[in-house]
Amino acid sequence: MEFSAVVRRRRMVRNYDPDRPVPPELVERLLEHAVRAPSAGFSQGWAFLVLTEPADRELFWTATGPARPEVLGGGPSTTENDKRGPFLTRWLAGMRRAPLIVVPLADRSAYLERYAEPDKGWTERDESRWPVPYWYVDTGFAALLMLLTAVDEGLGACFFGIPGERVGAFREAFGVPGSFTPIGAVSVGYPAPDHRPSSLRRGRRPLAQVVHRGRWG
Repeated sequence: MEFSAVVRRRRMVRNYDPDRPVPPELVERLLEHAVRAPSAGFSQGWAFLVLTEPADRELFWTATGPARPEVLGGGPSTTENDKRGPFLTRWLAGMRRAPLIVVPLADRSAYLERYAEPDKGWTERDESRWPVPYWYVDTGFAALLMLLTAVDEGLGACFFGIPGERVGAFREAFGVPGSFTPIGAVSVGYPAPDHRPSSLRRGRRPLAQVVHRGRWG
């Protein structure tokens, strides 16, 4: 597929065909492309937890799922929950059908150690030297390459967050070391019909609103 078509077709897929697993060779291609992402100082401070077995995926959803029943519409009735409950129930049902979940994790220490080497010289390993946390940025690049590869291979994918209050349960469930931080997760599979997100009604902002040429404004 032409690269421009891949970019245009990329969208967050939230429902999958549960009867079509992702072939192993495509799983490997997703990962091979992910590690081609750029990284500051070629630090490559990332890791990827790959979940293909049903029991592992079920453990993921159990560990990262909402701790509060009202999040899925089963708790106290409020205006917000009445609006969000059905959406989240449908979202979770569709996402749980994904036959593949990949969790990209960022390792800050890999960057601090890399930039303490002689060619960089930040021997004090001071995180404040970094204008932004590149360990998260670079791992995000890797996740985007997986999203684009999925489109190119005729798959669907969605990047979504792991709730902050559930990260500890996720670490414990999968034995993830404390030095690695999940930046989110990527569900992958063959797309099934799903609902058009209401957010898309906002439309894509035109270039004239977001691009500033030469100077701001």
